[in-house]
Amino acid sequence: MSPPVDPVTSDAKLPAEVDVAIIGGGIAGVTAAYFLARAGQRVAVLEKGVIAGEQSSRNWGWCRVQNRDEREIPVMLRSMELWDSLPKEAGIDVGFRRTGLVYATRSESELESWRRWVEMARGYQFHSRLLSAEEARGMVPGAADGWIGGVHSPHDGRAEPRKAAPAIAGAARKLGATIHQRCAVRGLDIEGGRVAGVITEHGRVRAAQVLVAGGAWSSMLLRRHGLDLPQSSIRSTVFLTEPAPEITPGGLYTPDITIGRREDGGYIVAANNRGQIEITPQGMRYARKFWPTLVARRKMVKFGIGESFFRGPQAFPRRWRMDRPTVFEQEDMRVLDPAPKAGVAEPALKQLAASYPALAGVKMGKIWGGWIDSTPDAVPVISPVSALPGLYLSTGYSGHGFGIGPGAGQLAAEIILGGRTGVDPSPFRYERLVDGSRIQKPGMM
Repeated sequence: MSPPVDPVTSDAKLPAEVDVAIIGGGIAGVTAAYFLARAGQRVAVLEKGVIAGEQSSRNWGWCRVQNRDEREIPVMLRSMELWDSLPKEAGIDVGFRRTGLVYATRSESELESWRRWVEMARGYQFHSRLLSAEEARGMVPGAADGWIGGVHSPHDGRAEPRKAAPAIAGAARKLGATIHQRCAVRGLDIEGGRVAGVITEHGRVRAAQVLVAGGAWSSMLLRRHGLDLPQSSIRSTVFLTEPAPEITPGGLYTPDITIGRREDGGYIVAANNRGQIEITPQGMRYARKFWPTLVARRKMVKFGIGESFFRGPQAFPRRWRMDRPTVFEQEDMRVLDPAPKAGVAEPALKQLAASYPALAGVKMGKIWGGWIDSTPDAVPVISPVSALPGLYLSTGYSGHGFGIGPGAGQLAAEIILGGRTGVDPSPFRYERLVDGSRIQKPGMM
């Protein structure tokens, strides 16, 4: 079942030529389109399904600096500024509120890692607050047993996944960008060793610069042109409750369950904080590069096998012709909508009631699955590709791309425009994953 997402108007006519073609209509792609269009560029956003149909509407909605990998902090700080300023500048509603986020734990080692993170983050002028056991019990109402401490960021918050990317896409369109849904890109158009545009199911679009922001599909698309992008996906399941009493205005993370308050009064719920890595051909191809991350986060994932071995973005690598329909145009692949894991909701609702008595009796509203595209070091790629001039990437957000999306989109636009960037782009360079460099272990997430 797909989560709700606001509709976006498509442009009927595909342009013959633009300055920048963007593959993918998630939050990173449409925000890049907004900033490029604001700079006077002719931009086309090409989406095989619908804007925000995949991970940009299937996430928790958290917009946070707290507990992020240090490499992401500068661009995330910029994102938080944009979450504040973009709605005013563009006249849109993305549902953003600085509601605060609270984490609580029973683990001394986890609390110590949070303490180290808080000390490091002060160097970026970001201040989370460590919580004592008593404070954690006070900020996690109804779940008083066992907490030894926690961490609280009053400045972080949430936005509405249903609204955000569609609203930003509409704002980009008002600035002159064109939006093309149900318009799959079959591949890159390459002339003389550089990008010359894209081939879509509806025809060719010339473009001297192309940004691939295709989420879980990015690696498959690039492999068609002989480019490696080490990427794997984690299958997740979350559900939305019916409207319920407010026990927090923002988000709560605990070892047992994670919840986030939504605008309609319901909660996004993620139980046990564990995703599933399905064994696939693409996953096996890049397994060695992912090994350090798998070791570091082995308690956060399960392994399994399913139909994704044979179908979808991580299936058997294939070359395909661009004058015929591709996997991107199959109706059940237009919007990647994996079945949610059976049996998640009932025990999670029981855990909700046990942890938060005020939520006893709350019912599930909708449940859905998602594919979280990840890189070996759990840090995204926002970068040009030196092997193919004119090609740029914005992908691999590793489960925390929604909140960072505005800053990531702005950074991608700045890189494409070729001027000065507001933050250092070097942590996100593509070549770190393919040039033999040692893959760094992931930081906090």
